[in-house]
Amino acid sequence: MPPTLASLVHHSALKLTVRAGGDRLDVPVRWAHVSELADPVPYMEGGELLLITALKLDAEDPGAMRRYVKRLAGAGVVGLGFAVGVNYEEIPKALVDAAEEEGLPLLEVPRRTPFLAISKEVSAAIAADQYRAVTAGFAAQRELTRQALTDGPEGLLAALASQVDGWAALYDASGAVVAAAPEWAGRRAARLTADVERLRERPVPASAVVGGPEHSDHDDRVELHSLGTGRRPRAALAVGTASAPGTAERYAVHSAIALLTLTTERSRSLQAAEQRIGVAVLRMMLAGEPDHARAVAGELYGGLLDAPFRVLVAEPASARGHADASSHARVPEDPLGALAEVVESAAARSGETALVVPEGERLVALAVDGGAAAAAVASYAAALEDARASGAEGEEDELVVGLSGPAGPIAAAAAYKQAEQALSVARRRGRVLVEHEQLAAGSVLPLLADDAVKAFADGLLRALHEHDATGRGDLVASLRAWLSRHGQWDAAAADLGVHRHTLRYRMRRVEEILGRSLDDPDVRMELWLALKATAPE
Repeated sequence: MPPTLASLVHHSALKLTVRAGGDRLDVPVRWAHVSELADPVPYMEGGELLLITALKLDAEDPGAMRRYVKRLAGAGVVGLGFAVGVNYEEIPKALVDAAEEEGLPLLEVPRRTPFLAISKEVSAAIAADQYRAVTAGFAAQRELTRQALTDGPEGLLAALASQVDGWAALYDASGAVVAAAPEWAGRRAARLTADVERLRERPVPASAVVGGPEHSDHDDRVELHSLGTGRRPRAALAVGTASAPGTAERYAVHSAIALLTLTTERSRSLQAAEQRIGVAVLRMMLAGEPDHARAVAGELYGGLLDAPFRVLVAEPASARGHADASSHARVPEDPLGALAEVVESAAARSGETALVVPEGERLVALAVDGGAAAAAVASYAAALEDARASGAEGEEDELVVGLSGPAGPIAAAAAYKQAEQALSVARRRGRVLVEHEQLAAGSVLPLLADDAVKAFADGLLRALHEHDATGRGDLVASLRAWLSRHGQWDAAAADLGVHRHTLRYRMRRVEEILGRSLDDPDVRMELWLALKATAPE
């Protein structure tokens, strides 16, 4: 506890006597300051015990004393010590009345008690309080470290909540609550997700204070701290207390931040080593060496290879890391990094294993089929699609993702090819995510929207359109009707409202103009696709 006016009054060696404001002696004293200025307020910071002899004061003037005391109280001075036997044999009644009226504690200092003795006592008490706080902080640090080593982040949070007499919660990189203490704090922490998201946008380290009656319906004060050493935070810590933490509690919070950073932020060398293992495992599987891949994966990725997985291939849809000088459009700085966080966070929360490997301008990931990581990618893509549809700034052309069907280690190369095919279709269709299974269940016709296909179709049919433009027949419509009827003359002629001999003549003219035989199934297929590609929508 810091020194208070009451502790100074009860100090037997100082022999101070209370003359006014006896009901406010429990106020902490930040410092003891001597000043004989008629207006010492410009030199006050608040929390001081002001010591005077009234050398330059008209202490017997009631009006002057009321103004003097009122100004001191307004500046945050917590008490006034008046030395008797120096300029006044006793404290003037005008000063006593003013102090009583303002509620400012007034202490009588006997002549034999020097101001220096009071200052030394305040200084010693402050130093002792700081020493106790530091000692308590070191004890809290040892306890938090022990809990972190024995029970992990959950034990650390429980110890921290006990140290600050409040609650604590840990968020992952996506802003989801992964642990809280006490147990009920999880519901309170979940309501702060939006605040955690805003904190993640700031450079590490970052902190914010939320909560309290002025912020929400909750009376607790909540501090949020980002965790991590890189540009993007790896996690966040929330600490809820009834009031601002004291020195000892602050030591505990800072120790928890350091320890949680160590547990959530892997060293760069370890990250690099794990990434090299992931690259090796992926390359071995793509090379058709699943047994070697399993041996290298060990416990790190071995569990992923024991169940069906999906291969994900992602690319930024446009150049990254800069703005387009011509359009000044916002280009996402690291869409692949954001997607990697989605995969890794979802896998960590569910206890799954996920392999995430940067591959040049691509991101390749292996996630358990039907697992939380794969579902998180689908949800993330859907959110980007919704943002794009609503015209949210910066969400357009951010990311394209291809997802393979379920596969095992022996079919990894085929799954990778599937993911690449789905990625190509996603880019052509302007989609964020396309699953390979959707291609097999859908139609090939949407693929004809490709510009190269349309150019081929226009070139193939140009001579027929030019013929029809002269008014010498309707070869394009006749060809479409004949192909749609699988070469059945009577049915196609009926659709056109012409005689079958007229249709036969037109088809011979098509062969002559194109220089191709309609008896060739490949020719018929190309012509039909060309007609579909150029058909008006």
